[in-house]
Amino acid sequence: MDLVYGGGSVGLMGLVSQAVHRGGGHVLGIIPKTLMCKEITGETVGDVRVVADMHQRKAEMARHSDAFIALPGGYGTLEELLEVITWAQLGIHDKPVGLLNVDGYYNSLLSFIDKAVDDGFIKPCQRHIFVSAPSAKELVQKLEDYVPVHNGVVPKARWEVEQVEYNSLLQAEIAR
Repeated sequence: MDLVYGGGSVGLMGLVSQAVHRGGGHVLGIIPKTLMCKEITGETVGDVRVVADMHQRKAEMARHSDAFIALPGGYGTLEELLEVITWAQLGIHDKPVGLLNVDGYYNSLLSFIDKAVDDGFIKPCQRHIFVSAPSAKELVQKLEDYVPVHNGVVPKARWEVEQVEYNSLLQAEIAR
């Protein structure tokens, strides 16, 4: 198994990157230049790509990933998790998204999402945009079995065409 992650050598993801690398997997870390001194201490493993900012980091991570997995984490993890769920809801990607719910860490978040469905803020079919499991083995199996939710989302191809058109317009404006 390969890993695309935020590029740091500290904390849980630093340990995960080392384990994947030791296991023979390819590791790609993508980190904004401004975070290098905070998130990299000591030796990194695999390839590390430095990018300009957090937006570019997330876009590059998404581009190189086949799936997204959130381990227990803080604000950054939640922000990145909710963004890839939203991208799936909007049809920007159809890659599987998973929560590793170790010792019930994400139970409150899952309850919140269920309440948002019950209260009509999230469509019931979109509740299944992501999967969760208490163990890595079970989560990987669910990610492998994942079937994208396409009900009520804009088709991915349409997003890509609109992005190309938008980028062309921006380039034309800049050229003026």
